[in-house]
Amino acid sequence: MEQHDDLYYIEKVKSGLTNHFSYIVENYKDVVFSIALKVLKNRDEAEEMAQEVFIKVYHSLDKFRGSSKFSTWLYSVTYNHCISQVRKKKYDIRSLENVQIADEDDDFNFDGFSEEERREILESALKKLPEDDYTLVILYYYEDQTIEELARVAKLSVSNTKVKLFRARKKLHIILNEMLKEEIDSLL
Repeated sequence: MEQHDDLYYIEKVKSGLTNHFSYIVENYKDVVFSIALKVLKNRDEAEEMAQEVFIKVYHSLDKFRGSSKFSTWLYSVTYNHCISQVRKKKYDIRSLENVQIADEDDDFNFDGFSEEERREILESALKKLPEDDYTLVILYYYEDQTIEELARVAKLSVSNTKVKLFRARKKLHIILNEMLKEEIDSLL
């Protein structure tokens, strides 16, 4: 079967061939769920939110103008819908602007770990990041979004997005250092 880009399927859905929307769901369901889970911190709520997001996106496809990648628009809808849900529940949304990152001289080392162990350690460390940081890191490194696209998703300036991504990487670095120190201590 021939692969097409997102715009092909979007145009098909807009022209009435609604079964083509299944491509969009299949292609993006894992990332949408992952963002929802990190923001909402509840598997059931994240599953429900992912469904709501796809319903919202389906009904809003005519609002997608193509000025950015579809994935950027979808992630923005997901993130904003989840944040709105969090605000409704009056959860405390931490701002990265007030976080001070301590300088760490220690450097983590993945030598001696298998590829599977490295992946597990990194996934575990990512889960410990606050939802804003997690979302930026996942979208930038795993979904290959540009800084400009991240800025649109998070509704921030490009410079603020760069700062937040830098701070998220620093936090991840600190978390990895702590995790690897704990791993070494448990072996001794």
